Amino acid sequence: MEKYIVTLDEGTTSARTLVVNKKGEIVVSNQKEFSQYYPEEGWVEQDAIEIWNTQRTTLLKALNSKEILPEQVAAIGITNQRETVIVWDKNTGNPIYNAIVWQDRRTDDYCIDLSKKYKEIIQKKTGLVIDAYFSASKIKWILDNVKGAKEKAQKGELYFGNVNTWLIWRLSGGKVFCTDHTNASRTMLYNISTHSWDDELLKIFDIPKSLLPEIKSNSEIYGHTFPGLLSKNSEYQIPIASSIGDQQSALFGQMCLEKGDIKTTFGTGAFILMNTGEEKVESKNGLLTVIAYSINDKFVYGLEGSIMMAGATLQWLRDDLRMIYQTPLSEYYSELVKDSRQVYFVPSFSGLGSPYWDPYSRGGIFGLDRGVRKEHIIKAALDSIAYQSNDVFDVMQKDSKIDIKTIKLDGGASKNNYLIQFQANISNREIIRPKNVETTAMGAAYLAGLAIGYWKNIEEIKENWKVDVKVKPQKDMTKELKGWKEAVKRTRNWLKDIA
Repeated sequence: MEKYIVTLDEGTTSARTLVVNKKGEIVVSNQKEFSQYYPEEGWVEQDAIEIWNTQRTTLLKALNSKEILPEQVAAIGITNQRETVIVWDKNTGNPIYNAIVWQDRRTDDYCIDLSKKYKEIIQKKTGLVIDAYFSASKIKWILDNVKGAKEKAQKGELYFGNVNTWLIWRLSGGKVFCTDHTNASRTMLYNISTHSWDDELLKIFDIPKSLLPEIKSNSEIYGHTFPGLLSKNSEYQIPIASSIGDQQSALFGQMCLEKGDIKTTFGTGAFILMNTGEEKVESKNGLLTVIAYSINDKFVYGLEGSIMMAGATLQWLRDDLRMIYQTPLSEYYSELVKDSRQVYFVPSFSGLGSPYWDPYSRGGIFGLDRGVRKEHIIKAALDSIAYQSNDVFDVMQKDSKIDIKTIKLDGGASKNNYLIQFQANISNREIIRPKNVETTAMGAAYLAGLAIGYWKNIEEIKENWKVDVKVKPQKDMTKELKGWKEAVKRTRNWLKDIA
């Protein structure tokens, strides 16, 4: 009876389940979107119960569509949107507030004030810049603003988790409360040198330690699923054998296992991550020092740039402006532009991420004249993904002192051939796209498989990774880059300047 590894890939806008065989092939997948809520300007929330129900639905549908028996699932791996905060009552299992999503900006002012006093100490301990993006200020907001939350937390009656922790707790029937080092390193409460929760940081944010999960490696058996998860008639319990933040999972799935290897994932946001080996590289240019992955007590570090709006910009064109019916059509419209007009779209809907970290920036479209049509704007939105990524490549090379010659691309938008050629041109670097662009899911699958011996070692896994295309730069774009820099400059501190 053939065995499979199942990955639960819980993203920002949808939940997916992918079933992987020993050759590293995706046998079947199922995906379902869940609701997003925007109760106030800059606020982004989700329903944690809906996240769980949606994820479980995709799991059941994926397995049932291929008539895969529960006993054929050798292990489950989890990869997830990071930083998103869920706080729940450990006795009832009910969230006390909606999940506050990583994109949420409600704690901007608090973080700006905090930065005046604690900028250096927090960066040194966590590798992060102080920003509303990360989990700590979101947890604090819930404790300070939800009636009775602080009192319950002090009594040890509440649990906090990023989405991975929430799914593990649910999958295990409430028996396992843990996270992993990659997700923990994005909370702003984790010390990247001691690899543990930091008491001083907890005191700064006034968060009780009892709220926090146990921290585990990215590849080990945390526990088992509750009986009847997949079928009422089956008591089979599946090992839950990996948990890893989505961007670190993509790094592992891309087999970026050597110092200097770099990948870019085009998803809701765009995230660039470089493997820096056993060295913690401290950025002077707005990048983040993170745990790339940990296996058998060995820690590999990374340097990361986080771009808030990538695929989400195209979704905005699709859902709110209705310029395109489907996001893949952005490639078609971009190719229609034959003139030399340079239109720039800076998508700082809720501020700019790396390397600027400007919460006051707001988006703008520049270069408009009467000849500009919707395809120019669609092209400019697509171009913005590559421009923002290039901003990160440049400072990443400066911080790491490693010459970046090739970049591995993955994620949904990496299938867009116009975009990857534009990225190669604007960055003047070779772009490599693997045959399997679902590398986020594959990273979690590989780590789960290693934990249970499904794959003997990493060398066996490397044989599964294959190149689809290599794209070389074809055009000098110095002039266009200059225009982009000027467009970004004009959006900087916009809210602050008009206040």
